[in-house]
Amino acid sequence: MKKTSGEKLKNEIIRQAVFWIALFVFGIFRNYGEHEQPDFRELFYYDVCHWIFQIIGANWIYSVLIRQFFEAKRYFLFTVYFIGSIYILGVLNRLFIVYAAEPLFVDYPQDRIYDIFTDIKYLLFSYILPVISGSFIFISMRFMLRYRDQKQHALQLQKEKSELELKALKAQLNPHFLFNTLNNIYSLSVTGSDAVSHSISHLSDILDYLLYHGQKERVPIAEELKIIRDYIALELLRYDERLTIEMQEKTGFPGLIPPLLYLSFVENAFKHGAEKTSGEVIIRISVKTDEKYAVFTVDNPLFEKHQDTNTGIGLENIRRQLDLYYPNQYSLEIKQTDNRFNIELMTPLT
Repeated sequence: MKKTSGEKLKNEIIRQAVFWIALFVFGIFRNYGEHEQPDFRELFYYDVCHWIFQIIGANWIYSVLIRQFFEAKRYFLFTVYFIGSIYILGVLNRLFIVYAAEPLFVDYPQDRIYDIFTDIKYLLFSYILPVISGSFIFISMRFMLRYRDQKQHALQLQKEKSELELKALKAQLNPHFLFNTLNNIYSLSVTGSDAVSHSISHLSDILDYLLYHGQKERVPIAEELKIIRDYIALELLRYDERLTIEMQEKTGFPGLIPPLLYLSFVENAFKHGAEKTSGEVIIRISVKTDEKYAVFTVDNPLFEKHQDTNTGIGLENIRRQLDLYYPNQYSLEIKQTDNRFNIELMTPLT
């Protein structure tokens, strides 16, 4: 949620108040410790005077000189304005102390205005350096906060981008999956198969999964396996006895995966393994989990006319989703040996 300008101003005031009060208290204790018999009242008034000009100087240097000149790479103007600014701040600081503050708590002879402007050495060490030191600490803090905010903003943008892309990928995958399933049921209806009613029942379960689980970020592996079994039952109605499914589940350690992840691989196995032949087809599916990883494998026949199984909406879509869900954390191996196609996916168990 974006912050309003009022909230930003409030946060800025709180940040600066905390910082400057902390710096002021630190300066009081430091100056008090440097003197054997300090006059606390006098030290306090001098520190307040320096503190006021530290706040003015730090905000001027950061908000105007650095943001508008240094960051715009106008280095010459930045240097000129910086030197001129700290000189003017030092003079104003000394004028304020000599003519406005000191008469309230001490009875010192007042310096001449000419001396205030021309005594550069005294001006530098007693008035300009306190402003510069406070400004340096303040500006360092602001850069650290800016770096943190920019990093958080970049992470948030990346997260939002990933979420939008995932939604687009799921929106692309679900109709594709549904289209193939409806084609299967249509094939059964054309042949007048009595299995149509059973297939509609399985499709109902699949649609329920797509609607109520497909848009989640992650689902339990057990739920994904249940819908895979529904899909297999739907496919078995099509292929009768010539299709053999060997499914092994060793999921002693429960975990979560992106919805439709395993199902998409299974769908590809049927598409490229069972649809392309009239002979006997064996598809092997395995899911194993341990304390750290989940390993999913699918093995199906591969026929010479359909060797290009790396392309298409299915696997390409899944690769992109894996990159978003598990950046540099997953392993996907695709092998083609002895006219068989094998996929092994290993993901962190979350």
